[in-house]
Amino acid sequence: MKYWLLKSEPLTYGIEHLARDGTTAWTGVRNYQARNFMRDDMKTGDRAFFYHSSCEEPGIVGIVEVRGPARPDETQFDRRDRHYDPAATRDNPRWVCIGVKFVKRTRTVGIPELRSRRELKNLQILKRGNRLSVTPVTRAEWDCIEHLLRQGG
Repeated sequence: MKYWLLKSEPLTYGIEHLARDGTTAWTGVRNYQARNFMRDDMKTGDRAFFYHSSCEEPGIVGIVEVRGPARPDETQFDRRDRHYDPAATRDNPRWVCIGVKFVKRTRTVGIPELRSRRELKNLQILKRGNRLSVTPVTRAEWDCIEHLLRQGG
């Protein structure tokens, strides 16, 4: 099993939306490195932290599970969608998505709390200029964050 962090703006699609829906397709990723993580490395059963970005208190707010292998992201073909890509074709799709299943909502573990842990100094989300919506998390980082969640802040 591998571990990940999936980032989304709560007004666009937050943990509350996923809790309501149960599952969703993680669509709209338009960064090649993030796409490659989904296409090449994410597998059914992998776990991910759900992270709220571009909001009053950015941070980890839940845990999700990968439900199914990468498949073509349908938004790339929809001219009305803001993620439409005119260079993508059904025969040669450029973008993929994965299925995501809600596991649980957690308390918010914000940036200051994440930065306070020496074990998380290499966590991708804490690196300057990080804009990726899909990033890997090491097992040690996962365990450290789960420990923070059990502590209750």
